[in-house]
Amino acid sequence: MSRTETDTLPWYEDPSPGTGGLAPRPWYATSDAWRMSLNGEWAFRLSPRAATEDESFARPGFDASEWGTVAVPGHWVLQGAGGAPAYTNVVYPFPVDPPRVPSENPTGDHLRTFTLPGDRPQDGELVLRFEGVESCARVWLNGRELGDFKGSRLPHEFAVGDLLNPGENVLAVRVHAWSSGSYLEDQDQWWLPGIFREVTLVHRPDGAPRDFFVHAGYDHRDGSGTLLVECEGADGRVLVPELGVDIASGASVTLPVEPWTAETPRLYDAELVTAGERIPLRIGFRTVVVEDGVIKVNGGRLLFRGVNRHEFHPETGRAVDASTMRRDLVLMKQHNINAVRTSHYPPHPAFLDLCDELGLWVIDECDLETHGFVDLEWRGNPVDDERWTPALLDRAARMVERDKNHASVIIWSLGNECGSGSGLTSMAEWIRGRDPERLLHYEGDLSCEDVDLYSRMYPTHAEVELIGKRAEEPLADPELDARRRAMPFVMCEYGHAMGNGPGGLSEYQRLFERYERLQGGFVWEWIDHGFAHPEHGFAYGGDFGEELHDGNFVCDGLLFPDRTPSPGLVEYKKVIEPVRIGPGSAAGTFTVTNGYDFAGLGHLEFVWSHEVDGTVVASGTLAVPELAPGASAEVAPDAASAGDGLWTVRAVLAGDTAWGERGHVVAWGQVETGVRAVPAPAAGERPVRAGGLITLGPGVFDAATGVPVRIGDVPVEGLRLDVWRAPTDNDNGAAWQPDERYGLRWRELGLHRMRHRVDAVEADGDALTVRTRVAPAGWDLGLRTTYRWTAAGGRLGLTVSVVPDGDWRVPLPRLGIRFALPAAYGGARWTGGGPGEAYPDTRAAAMLGTWEMGVDALQTPYVRPQENGARADVRWAELTDTGGAGLRAEGGTPFWFTARRWTSEQLDAAEHAPDLVAGDRVWVNLDHALQGIGSQSCGPGVLPEHRLGAEPAEFSFVFAPLG
Repeated sequence: MSRTETDTLPWYEDPSPGTGGLAPRPWYATSDAWRMSLNGEWAFRLSPRAATEDESFARPGFDASEWGTVAVPGHWVLQGAGGAPAYTNVVYPFPVDPPRVPSENPTGDHLRTFTLPGDRPQDGELVLRFEGVESCARVWLNGRELGDFKGSRLPHEFAVGDLLNPGENVLAVRVHAWSSGSYLEDQDQWWLPGIFREVTLVHRPDGAPRDFFVHAGYDHRDGSGTLLVECEGADGRVLVPELGVDIASGASVTLPVEPWTAETPRLYDAELVTAGERIPLRIGFRTVVVEDGVIKVNGGRLLFRGVNRHEFHPETGRAVDASTMRRDLVLMKQHNINAVRTSHYPPHPAFLDLCDELGLWVIDECDLETHGFVDLEWRGNPVDDERWTPALLDRAARMVERDKNHASVIIWSLGNECGSGSGLTSMAEWIRGRDPERLLHYEGDLSCEDVDLYSRMYPTHAEVELIGKRAEEPLADPELDARRRAMPFVMCEYGHAMGNGPGGLSEYQRLFERYERLQGGFVWEWIDHGFAHPEHGFAYGGDFGEELHDGNFVCDGLLFPDRTPSPGLVEYKKVIEPVRIGPGSAAGTFTVTNGYDFAGLGHLEFVWSHEVDGTVVASGTLAVPELAPGASAEVAPDAASAGDGLWTVRAVLAGDTAWGERGHVVAWGQVETGVRAVPAPAAGERPVRAGGLITLGPGVFDAATGVPVRIGDVPVEGLRLDVWRAPTDNDNGAAWQPDERYGLRWRELGLHRMRHRVDAVEADGDALTVRTRVAPAGWDLGLRTTYRWTAAGGRLGLTVSVVPDGDWRVPLPRLGIRFALPAAYGGARWTGGGPGEAYPDTRAAAMLGTWEMGVDALQTPYVRPQENGARADVRWAELTDTGGAGLRAEGGTPFWFTARRWTSEQLDAAEHAPDLVAGDRVWVNLDHALQGIGSQSCGPGVLPEHRLGAEPAEFSFVFAPLG
C-alpha cells in the first residue's frame, strides 16, 4: 500500500500512532496537584460497524437517555453491553490486510457528563489522561475533537483547559474493537475492547515539571549511591530527608546508601519540589550491567526466578484493581518468585510501584506483538515496514517515559514474537539513547543484534546446557556469533504451566545454578485466563462462539482464575527456594546453603521436627550461622541422637514482612533415617471354592474371573491392571510438536479402551493365581499380566507381574491397579508425599508425612479436566467411611495413590469442571509407576528419565479391612 493510499484511510486504519496528544511523561500516583477521577458509570452505545460518519453523539445537547451504561474502567463485552470475549493465541481474528480491518468492527460510543468543582485550580493547564483503551480511541470534549490514539496498554493525554466549562462538561469517546493498532497487539490473550484503565483530569500547575528522570546508581565497591534527578520545564529541588539530601534538580550527590534489590527492596522517601508541584518519590539505588558475559546488579550475579504476567481478572478482564495487583505480588513473594516479565505490554503503572515496594525484578515489555504474521512467513510484518516505525517508536517512548523512574525495572523489552525488522532496531536505538542505564531484551531475533542478552523460549534441557557452556550451535555470521556467545542467557518463557504441570523445572534449575551464564527464566505464565461462567465454571476459548479460537490454551498459568495457587506454583516455590536444606555428611545432620543473590539469612528462623510413625516426637530451633550468598554450613538438631525416623527442617520468616507473616515457610528439607518398614507377609492360608466364589482370607473372588468382589466387609469392584490416564494438556502437546505427543499416540493405540482376557484362574496351594492378557483392540501388542493373591491373619496380599507382549514404541501413561469402592468410603489418609499432587517430574514439593483429607479434596480443579491428584511415595493409604470402616493398602515399595469419584474415562470426556458429576463409587488407583508430565503443551516433552517404558515389572500390595 502506498503512502497516498494510506492517507485516504480512516483514522483507525492509519498506521500512525494518533493525533492531538501530548508528549509522554512519567506516571506517579500522587502529588499535591489537583486531579479528578472520571471513572464510574458512562453512557454507552454499541454499533456493529465503524460508523465514522455519525459523530452526532459528541455534540453538545445529544440525548443519550436511551443508551445503556458501562463501568469505566471496564470492557463492554464483560458487562452485558453487547459482543463477547474472543481468544486467539497467534492467528488474527480478522483478515490479514494491514493496516485495514473489517467493516464489521464493533464500535463503542462512550459519554461521560461531569461538573468541575468550584474550587478547582484556575492556573496552568488541565490535562485529560487515559491509562488504557483497546484498541483505539477518538476523543471529543464539549463537542470539540481533541484527537485520537492507538497503543492500547499505554497512556495518552490531551490538553483541555481552554475547552472546559465552569459548569457541566461532556466527554465523548469512540472506541473501535479493531484498528491498525490491532496488528501490533496480537498478544496471546483475550481480545477485550473498552476503556479498561482509569480516565483522569489532571492539573498541571504553572511551575510544575513537564518531565523528570530519577537516576540512582549504586557502587558496590564503596557502598555509595549517586543521585541525579533531571527535571524538564521547571526548576526544582530534590529532598531526601533520611539521607540529609537537599540538592537542585540537575545536580548530583554521592553518599553512603543501602542498595535496592528484589531481596532487599530498600526505598528512600523523597520529594521533587518545584514552584508549582511537590511530587513524592521513592528512590532505590541500584546499578545493572552486563559484565564478563553475566547480568550483574550492584556487582552481584542475578538469577531470575520469574514468571510472565498478563493482567487478568476472571470477572473484569484486564481492568485489574489495586488490591488484585497487590495480591498477585504478595503471592509471588510468598512462592519465592523474584521477577516478572510484563507480558506482553506495560502493566498498569501502579503495579510497578508495588514491585518497587515489595521487591521484584521487572522486564518491562513494550505493547507490541505481531505473531499472526508467522504463518504468512512474516509477509507484511509491521516491524519491517517503515510506515509503522512512528507507531513503534511512539510505543517505545510511552513505555520508557512512563516507567523510567522505577527501581524495579532493570530491563526494557522491545516486544514479543514480532520476527525481525528495521522498526525494532529503531526502537532499540531510541531506548538506548534515552536510557543507557538499563539493559535491552528481545527474544524474536536470534542474532541478538539489537539487545544485551540472549533470550529464548522453551529450549530443551540439553540445549540449555550447551548454552550454559557457551557451546551452542554457531550463527552463520562469525561476528554476531561471537557477540551473542559472550552474552548472558535468559529464558523469557519456559515451563509452560498449562493444566497439570509443568514438569522438568527441577532439572532446569540445577542447570541455572551450575552455569554462570544461565541466569534463570520466566515461567509461562502467572494465571489461567478463565472467565467466571454460570455453566462452565470458568470459560475459555470457544466458549463464546468465536469463529477462530485456541481453546484452553489461554489457561496456562500457575494460578487458577480465582487466584488459588495450583500444584504447579507450589512445585515452583520449592524448586526455586532461596535456601537449600539437604542431608549433611553424617547421619542426623543437614547442610544449609544460602541461595539468595544478595541477602543473608538473618530474616529467617530455622525450625526442626522429628517424626516417628507419623507422630512428632521432638522439635526445636536450629542454630544456623550467618551465611553469605552461596555459602553453606552443616548443622544438626539438638536431638540428633534421638533415633531413626523422619527429620524435617524448615526455614521460616523470623518476623512479619510486607508480604508474609512470621512463620511463613520459605524453604524446607527432609531426611529419613533408619530402615523403612515393609508390610508383613500375607501368605499361608488356602483358597476355598464354594458356589461360584473363591474365598482367600478376607478376600472373596469371582471364581470365573478371579476378580475380588469383597475384602472383609468392603465391596470391591473391577480390580484390574490399569494403564490409562485422562491425558493432560502436556500429554496432548502442541500442534507444532508432532514427534512425542503421547496423549494422541496413546489414544490412537487404544490405551483408553484396553480389553482384559482371562486365561486362567488357578486356586492351588496357598495362592489364587489369575493369568490375563491386557491389550487394545486392533493391535497385536499387549501386556501379559499375572495377579497372585495370598492371605494370612486377616490380611490379603497381591503381587502383580507384567510382561509386555509385542512391539511397544510408546511409553505407558501409568502402570498399576484400579478398583472401585462404594461412595461412602470418601475419607483418605496416607503416609507418603503430600499434601498436594505430584508426578515423577513434579514431585519436588511432595513433603513426606502422614496426611488426611476427603477424596473430594484430593482433586485438582484444572479448568479443562485432566489427570490429576496423584500422591507420591506412598507407603500406605486408607479409604474410610465416617465411622472409620474401610480398606487399607500397603505397598511392597512406595507407590502412587489416586482416588476420585469418577473414572479416568469420565475425566477424559469432561471439557469443563462442572461436567464431572460424582457417582456412587470411589475409583482408586494404586500405581507402581507413572509417566512424567513435561511441558509439551508449548515446551519440551518428558525427559527420558521420567518416561514410563513398557518393560517387565512386578509390584505388590497388602490389603486389610478396617473397622
